[in-house]
Amino acid sequence: MKIIEVNKLPSAISLNLGALRSSSKRPGVVEALPDITYVRPRVVVDGKQVAAYAKVCGFSKAHGVPMLYPHMEAFPLAMMLFGTKAFPWPAMGLVHLGNSARLLKRINVGDELRIEMRTGELYAHDKGQVFTLHARALRAGDVVWESTWTLLRMGVRNPKGAPYTSALVDDSPLSHQADFYAGAGIGRAYGRVSGDINPIHLSAITAKFLGFRKAIAHGMWTKARALATLMPREDVDHAEVIVEFKTPLFLPARASLWVARQESGALFEVRNAKGDKPHLRGRVTY
Repeated sequence: MKIIEVNKLPSAISLNLGALRSSSKRPGVVEALPDITYVRPRVVVDGKQVAAYAKVCGFSKAHGVPMLYPHMEAFPLAMMLFGTKAFPWPAMGLVHLGNSARLLKRINVGDELRIEMRTGELYAHDKGQVFTLHARALRAGDVVWESTWTLLRMGVRNPKGAPYTSALVDDSPLSHQADFYAGAGIGRAYGRVSGDINPIHLSAITAKFLGFRKAIAHGMWTKARALATLMPREDVDHAEVIVEFKTPLFLPARASLWVARQESGALFEVRNAKGDKPHLRGRVTY
């Protein structure tokens, strides 16, 4: 395993330029991802950054540090990987299929965390090659949070790995619980907080350059916005949430939240305003 320690992050612009430059990659057959772990050895949970993230995603102060917040600290490490020769495919055009996260111990403002991100497994998909990235946060040597990102590289012939299958098979009926508005500028607002300034999220003009008719909301923003409604209005010590992304949420838009409450959690979908098209489907427990 190759371990790369990152003591100072490149700027978000630099990371995204690296992703753009990776568009020239033309890989051959990829049997496995290289075994690489990126590490940020000392990340202090900053109260102002937490507050900015909470505000843009709809969390209240009572939620404490939202359980998806560590994703913000791990995301730049994935962008660093995508911009290197070690990662075989172009970064632009990757599709985020799913994301799971587990909070194992409560995270607090002021905590010092070790953030790690490593390459994972390959799975075969009828539209191309699925791969995973695994992230985790440690506090004083104990894992307090972990996450798996599932992504698709479209158009790869003869993809490797076991067939990709859904982790969400519960077909319980859902009922309409809430609505929320995703404004035209939410992609820019979330991009400033997260560092994810992919042009498809920033404006209709920049999105059209990459083949989208309008800007689309970040999937991780949509996931967080749903959790802001579903999670208890208090800090939690343990939680797990898994989502699969279905269709883009074009901006601006009004979205609807559909839920089946379960013991200590819920099955849920974020749908369009009419409630007949899902943008994401998920399950949360706490």
